[in-house]
Amino acid sequence: MSENEFSGYKGEALKAIRKAGANIGDLIRIIRNGQVYEGILIPRSEYGDKEHVVIKLKNGYNVGFKITSKTKIEKVGEGVKPSFTPPPPPKQNPELPKVTIISTGGTIASRVDYRTGAVRPALTASDLYSVVPELGEIARIEAKILFSLFSENITPKHWTEIAKTVAEEISKGVNGVVIAHGTDTMGYTAAALSFALQNLPVPVILVGSQRSADRPSSDAATNLIGAVTAASKAPFAEVAVAMHETTSDTTIILHKGTKVRKCHTSRRDTFKSVNSTPIARIKDGKIEMLTQDYRKRNSKNRLVLKPKFNEKVALIKFYPGINPSIIDWFVDNGYKGIILEGTGLGHVGRYCFESIRNAVEHDVIVGMTSQCIWGRVNMNVYNQGRDLQALGVIPLGDMLAETATVKLMWILGQTQNIEEAKKLLKTNIAGEFNPRTIF
Repeated sequence: MSENEFSGYKGEALKAIRKAGANIGDLIRIIRNGQVYEGILIPRSEYGDKEHVVIKLKNGYNVGFKITSKTKIEKVGEGVKPSFTPPPPPKQNPELPKVTIISTGGTIASRVDYRTGAVRPALTASDLYSVVPELGEIARIEAKILFSLFSENITPKHWTEIAKTVAEEISKGVNGVVIAHGTDTMGYTAAALSFALQNLPVPVILVGSQRSADRPSSDAATNLIGAVTAASKAPFAEVAVAMHETTSDTTIILHKGTKVRKCHTSRRDTFKSVNSTPIARIKDGKIEMLTQDYRKRNSKNRLVLKPKFNEKVALIKFYPGINPSIIDWFVDNGYKGIILEGTGLGHVGRYCFESIRNAVEHDVIVGMTSQCIWGRVNMNVYNQGRDLQALGVIPLGDMLAETATVKLMWILGQTQNIEEAKKLLKTNIAGEFNPRTIF
């Protein structure tokens, strides 16, 4: 058996296990300082030290033992290695609407890897369906896996592939599409699809979870049920994010894809609509629309696919003392757009002005957003803002910095004409602007 198959053990600990002829899952006896302990040999983190062996005692506790010259390990019995076998999917009702679930990875498509203790991409989209049999009462599910990536590994190139795959599924006549996605960058992908998929006939719902499906506190099943409900029955045809509204399992909230941000590292209600009312709420399987400002579902709509993105766009967060040469570096390296995340109403220090002027003179589009979560930039209030506009900085209202970055990537994927690109940046394409701030 290779070292990798010993699930995190190495060094002295691995030698002791091999000497005892034990494998992960076996019942072993450890004799140390005259004390005898018995338990199941369990994996260690791949980043653990080389000196400890960990067993699960009969009472359920895990105990680690440092291997010394006086430590003796004996194999007591063969164990069953941890494994995951999903139940078969339920039978599908041909009269229900049809929904495609596309898995890209993330925690919702993951489970705890008991070899290392880490959360790993493991479940396929089909597994998601089979472990949530309630979906069989909502829609006919076709599940497919596109990527198995944590969302921090997803790039604009992946957005393009996701958009093309969604368009392909919609062309088959499905009633909606659900995309299982990691939560960390789900807001970026939601914005990207909002621009890439225009004139949608049906909803496209991104869904994730904060806790993997095999944990008792997982939100994966509830979120997925809500997402499929929205994809199959909701009256709107937009890109939206479906996640917990509160920390309880009572309601799922649907956020517009260009107005949503992850606001907490671990809470199940991490996603919030920013400067916008959520589109809808799902409770007890029923959809309650929360706004009338949405594009209606219409099977006659012909989807317009515009999936190209130009990655030469930078998002720069201003902070006191920032080195303006950061801006110069992006200009010198051929970047075509810069989104500034300024303070308050949309300001950066005057010591950045010369670098900004240089960027604009080199035909780099520079947009201004606020690092405040709520509210909008207003660069007419103070001289600093007016001077920035005179340099050529474009104020972007209440657009989220993440959305603005994605939008500019998308715009520069559609046109190389600077004036046309600036015009598109100021045009409300997918609900990324609100005409007034909502408190």
